[in-house]
Amino acid sequence: MVKTYNDKEIDKLVRILKNNGVISVPTDTLYGLCGIISSKEAYDKLIDIKGRDKSKSFPVMCSDIKQIEGIAVVNDVAREIINKFMPGPITIVLKKKDNIDDWVTNGKDTIAIRMATSKTLEELIKKVNCPLFMTSANKSGESPCINIDEIKESCPSIDGILEGKVIFGQGSTIIDCTTNNIKILREGPITLEQILNSKE
Repeated sequence: MVKTYNDKEIDKLVRILKNNGVISVPTDTLYGLCGIISSKEAYDKLIDIKGRDKSKSFPVMCSDIKQIEGIAVVNDVAREIINKFMPGPITIVLKKKDNIDDWVTNGKDTIAIRMATSKTLEELIKKVNCPLFMTSANKSGESPCINIDEIKESCPSIDGILEGKVIFGQGSTIIDCTTNNIKILREGPITLEQILNSKE
């Protein structure tokens, strides 16, 4: 049976992640599955748990803008969006830096990034001292799990679940920020209109 942890037991989840484990955490949009991006073992386990096509790369969650800058090229457009909309229900696609192993992005030169959407997730990522792969908690092709019981049923081989609340119940808005012309790749809680209006 998968064990659940509350936000006072972060250190136990940090230990699991540092030992190449995979856990489920609540974000503002959906429950996520995560593992540290420095661990090929955690990456392989994530693919196995989700039954995911290996050609797809996982999004990554960082604790703050400094950590984002450590793994990706943050241009002016991206910086503006980060400052105005992060943390929040938004994912930005950026060019990855050369210090990131190719397997992390399946050989792609881009990486999709979110910022920690709660103080608990920020603390977790800072204590692990490494960004986390962050993908929705479900089998590939199935609807995202909306509660802990569904996660336990869909992903029985994960190493722990952080209890908490999900707000939006839908995936984040995904925006391509690799050039100065931003492009929405997936509609979500934040609209293109909101982003464009914020520039005025």
